[in-house]
Amino acid sequence: MAQLELKNISVRFGGLLALSDLSFTIGNGRIVGLIGPNGAGKTTVFNVLTGVYQASEGDVIFDGENILGNRPYVIFKKGIARTFQNIRLFSAMTAVENAMVARHCRTKKGIIGSILRTPSQKREEAWIREKALEALVFMGVGKYADTVASNLPYGLQRRLEIARAIASEPKVLLLDEPAAGMNPSESSELMKDIARIKDLGIDVLLVEHDMKVVMGVCDHIVCVDHGVKIAEGDPQELQNNPKVIEAYLGQPANQ
Repeated sequence: MAQLELKNISVRFGGLLALSDLSFTIGNGRIVGLIGPNGAGKTTVFNVLTGVYQASEGDVIFDGENILGNRPYVIFKKGIARTFQNIRLFSAMTAVENAMVARHCRTKKGIIGSILRTPSQKREEAWIREKALEALVFMGVGKYADTVASNLPYGLQRRLEIARAIASEPKVLLLDEPAAGMNPSESSELMKDIARIKDLGIDVLLVEHDMKVVMGVCDHIVCVDHGVKIAEGDPQELQNNPKVIEAYLGQPANQ
């Protein structure tokens, strides 16, 4: 499995320090949770890892290479995929077409083959569809393959977005609040499927406000507050950490 490491990452927006000297590692077959109160810097971490934001200081090492400064599409092709807090599907396309779009980063045929519809290009397109369907089935939306994305219920759209990311065959998957807006039953079922993602050889970084999901699915958790890492460890350690409790409750745990 790949290893993705943040090393002393700081991000400044003018005079605002959004992340400060942040370091942690994703890899070794684990699901890592990134938690913290609103405004803690969690989505900023995702945007740095995927090339949307540039870090002011530090390094991001992926498979032994510093990927800071790479464009988002380059990082995506290297094997880091993500979902978004607000669903960003191609709403007018079917579920399988959404997944196929992500899969095209693994294609070898160029634009000439697409225009001429050569036999090899047709075979590759069939292969793309097959792999896209596998991702849909994995996330429980296989029977909706030919349904337009905007016609799917909210919970299935969430699952489709994860399936689309999986279809790109990533080494690391960043999930930004995948259970947002789901009811407890939907969240519980999604948690089981997220736990299976690492069986595909994909490491996961999960941002999620639902602590039942985080504590139920994560092997390791990093807590940030105001852009600073305040705690790191397994779920049990984080549940009982006074700094984490204070960050969420706004007061020391013993008060």
